[in-house]
Amino acid sequence: MNSSTTSFSIKSIYTDFKAITKAGLAISVVFSSIAGFLLGVTDFHSLNWVVLLKLAVGGYCMVGASNAYNQVIEKDLDALMDRTKNRPVPAGRMSPTVALVVASILTLIGIVLLYTINPKTAMFGAISIFLYTSIYTPLKTMTSLSVFVGAFPGAIPFMLGWVAATGNFGIEAGTLFLIQFFWQFPHFWAIGWFLYEDYEKAGFFMLPTGKKDKGTALQIILYTIWLIVASLLPALGYTGQLFISPFAAVLVFLLGLWMLYFSVQLYKLRTAKAARTLMLVSVSYITLLQLIYIFDKILR
Repeated sequence: MNSSTTSFSIKSIYTDFKAITKAGLAISVVFSSIAGFLLGVTDFHSLNWVVLLKLAVGGYCMVGASNAYNQVIEKDLDALMDRTKNRPVPAGRMSPTVALVVASILTLIGIVLLYTINPKTAMFGAISIFLYTSIYTPLKTMTSLSVFVGAFPGAIPFMLGWVAATGNFGIEAGTLFLIQFFWQFPHFWAIGWFLYEDYEKAGFFMLPTGKKDKGTALQIILYTIWLIVASLLPALGYTGQLFISPFAAVLVFLLGLWMLYFSVQLYKLRTAKAARTLMLVSVSYITLLQLIYIFDKILR
């Protein structure tokens, strides 16, 4: 085997690993965990970088494992959809057995790393994988309630960081969970809207009414409002050690209005373009929200 073949093989393995673990999504989830961790630490000057690294690598492994299991389970359905047919397993570049081995190794590494932080962090990580692969994934072809179930593992990373930093699950971690829980709905329903026809090929039920109609758009607006309310709870002084200043609360509120505007636009236009725009705004929203929370804590 010559060097060019070797480099091609390494590149192919790297590319397929990124695809099987859905690297872009996994990194954004890890960012949420890191944000929760930074909010949970008492003193930035004595930040434990080893624990932070364990959280980042362990978190990536757990998310990557969930995605790999998902792609093994849905390999035949993935082959039917344009957006997923080129993934390693449905495309035939990786066998389901190899993908399962990768998922199992990632699960083991992830749980061990998170356990060395504290047992609660490992427990929530394991719960996340179980809910995503064993309940959310099978429900996707049965009922639109799958999004509700999927919102639970999707909301765990933000609060997982807090639990990793403190070893406790209390009102603070619960609030972080609530914020990301409500965020899941407008985000995933926007995706379900503009990919409706593609999802339909595989028989996935993603929208609450089953259609791209006013009912779905109205629910997106309502959950966005709940998201705004949840994001402002730390400003009221009832969320323990998690709190934001009045100035940060104003920024968070304006950020919420920005997302609400695009939710209303989807209700008015009901087009794939409006749904895609809302999805992109929702991704920016959750990142900016977490950054506001972190910088508010640093600057206080």
